[in-house]
Amino acid sequence: MTEDDAKAWVADRFGAARAAAMACLADIVLNETRQQNLIAPSTIDAIWSRHIVDSAQLIGFADGENHGRWIDIGSGAGFPGLVVAALTEREVWLVEPRKRRAAFLAETAIRLGIADRTHIVSDRIEKVREKASIISARAVGPLTELFAWARDCSTPKTRWILPKGRSARDEVATAEQEWHGVFHVEHSLTDPDSLIVLASGVSRR
Repeated sequence: MTEDDAKAWVADRFGAARAAAMACLADIVLNETRQQNLIAPSTIDAIWSRHIVDSAQLIGFADGENHGRWIDIGSGAGFPGLVVAALTEREVWLVEPRKRRAAFLAETAIRLGIADRTHIVSDRIEKVREKASIISARAVGPLTELFAWARDCSTPKTRWILPKGRSARDEVATAEQEWHGVFHVEHSLTDPDSLIVLASGVSRR
């Protein structure tokens, strides 16, 4: 997927106004990356495909559930948390323990005009007790650890949307030794070799 393809994909699915918000987010992240390492240098020239569309595609896996709290673990530069908040009307909690990045997320939410439906938590996910309809985590940790860390945020109805790259099937097999649940793997739109784990009904064995 080229950068032009990625921009067109967002505009086609979410409209021109929200595509403009993504352009604003891209500019903010690129500018801040000069001050702190928000995204890998190798992805700077592909921010739309590698980060924005890679995040936006997760919205389609929310299984038609457009309401309820979305908690994003380890939000970092705002992918996918800020993208979800800006492209939908959802309440999104961005959990980021690094203080400087949490401050960046809060400032960016204000600049994007989405501060009213975003909540920045500058702490570890283990400290959060709010229940979520959706939990996401992008490049944060193994499935077994994610399920353990966020167990207090999960209910039997919570849907987990977890980009895992090429390791997804191996991680699911490992997680199934410790956790019950319904697990499904989907291919990423932005990289056919990358996979996304969808899980529901997760509970410890």
